[in-house]
Amino acid sequence: MTGLGAIALILILLNVYTDLLDPVRAKLGSVVAPLYWVVDTPQSVLEWGQETFRSRNELQRENQELKAELLIHKRRLQRMAALAAENVRLRHLLNSAETVKDRVLVAELIGVSPDPLTHRVIVNKGREDGVYLGQPLLDAHGLMGQVVEVNEFSSQILLITDATHALPVQINRNGVRAVAEGTGDLYRLKLRHLANTVDVREGDLLVSSGLGQRFPVGYPVAKVTSVVHDPGEPFARVEARPEAQLNRSRHVLLVFSGEGDPVTAPAPTPAVPVKAKAAPAGSGEEP
Repeated sequence: MTGLGAIALILILLNVYTDLLDPVRAKLGSVVAPLYWVVDTPQSVLEWGQETFRSRNELQRENQELKAELLIHKRRLQRMAALAAENVRLRHLLNSAETVKDRVLVAELIGVSPDPLTHRVIVNKGREDGVYLGQPLLDAHGLMGQVVEVNEFSSQILLITDATHALPVQINRNGVRAVAEGTGDLYRLKLRHLANTVDVREGDLLVSSGLGQRFPVGYPVAKVTSVVHDPGEPFARVEARPEAQLNRSRHVLLVFSGEGDPVTAPAPTPAVPVKAKAAPAGSGEEP
């Protein structure tokens, strides 16, 4: 054992202080390197597998996150498209409001009558906003109807296509007066008692005549789509299509005009008995 220890000590000294063992060390390194590689292979395979599976899980998780983010952005894009369309409609409505000489109030449709035989809608303006019975309603394209019921914060509108509705109109081209009646069809009005000899053509624009003092003068109502002259009948059969988008418009205008406008009416004078009661006794003021 002493001899082996001495040999080991001599080899250590030679390795540290001399270069005599470098060739031997190089040959031993080339022989031992494969052994190191073989011994390290299981650990390398284990680390590679962990890295591979971890990367796959991360990719799957990232893929799911990207899909969720894409879905959110698609929803936002749809909302942006809806907002852009609404912006266009509001611009048209504002341009229409500029052409209206009377004071207007912008309202929004919040409900539609569930009865298919009744053409009524509900707007989000009511008595609190000065809405009154008979007040005209229009969109960016033409007359829609009139207020038939007023609540505190909402109102019901009877559309011009309701079977019970009629309004006086005139042909914009020649001023001929007529009455446009609703048919229960959102896309069709009919002109009542229009003589066969009257000058009316397809494409003529019908505007409100102002007769009856319910609707202001000159608002677009409908465009003539059909004219039938039957020699055996005293009246022509004339149909028209409403200019207003009755089944699309959401933002509308309530028009304040005429005597029905409660906002433009003068404020009522306080009652005289209230003043007499407020005066002190014996002040000499007249009641």
